[in-house]
Amino acid sequence: MPATFDTTSLIRPALVLIDWQNGFDDEEFWGGNRNNPQANQNAAKLLDHWRSNDLPIAHVVHHSLNPKSPLRREKQTGQIQKALTPRKGEPVFHKRENGAFVGTDMDGYFRRLNTNRLVMSGLTTNHCVGTSVRMANNRGYNVHLVGDACATFDRTGPDGTHYPAQLIHDMALSDVHGEFCQVIGITDIIA
Repeated sequence: MPATFDTTSLIRPALVLIDWQNGFDDEEFWGGNRNNPQANQNAAKLLDHWRSNDLPIAHVVHHSLNPKSPLRREKQTGQIQKALTPRKGEPVFHKRENGAFVGTDMDGYFRRLNTNRLVMSGLTTNHCVGTSVRMANNRGYNVHLVGDACATFDRTGPDGTHYPAQLIHDMALSDVHGEFCQVIGITDIIA
């Protein structure tokens, strides 16, 4: 893997920001102890970099089927965080499932842009991000996942075992790296 990520290639990479919604600020709702407190700032740096280089951007928002979920489009908690708010012309894809390609035209959008290169960031590493990475790879995209621009929360296993967020995050990255994507860091993109 090169030391830096090439954004000057003839095939321009698209940035996909997944579920950067206010509802994820309620850590206890999601299991507590979110890892990677710098993930939001790193995602904002990615967004600034893409905008300053006039590269394609796609925002993904989870619109939960559960009416009690904080990830509902009509709730303030379902809105995209202020630092990552889409600008006019930046598409927002509303998904009802974990995968960003299910029930959206995101695949069609990238095909119309003639890009097969995606850089992904979002919440949570082991759920919607990992699912979207797998689905993108299965559709033939060359995917780079910015591991330090993702985060997750503690989880409890079916036997009651407590798993810390950092372990969940690390395992989710290791599960997709080398098979569905290349996991990279923000410094690999923004030198």
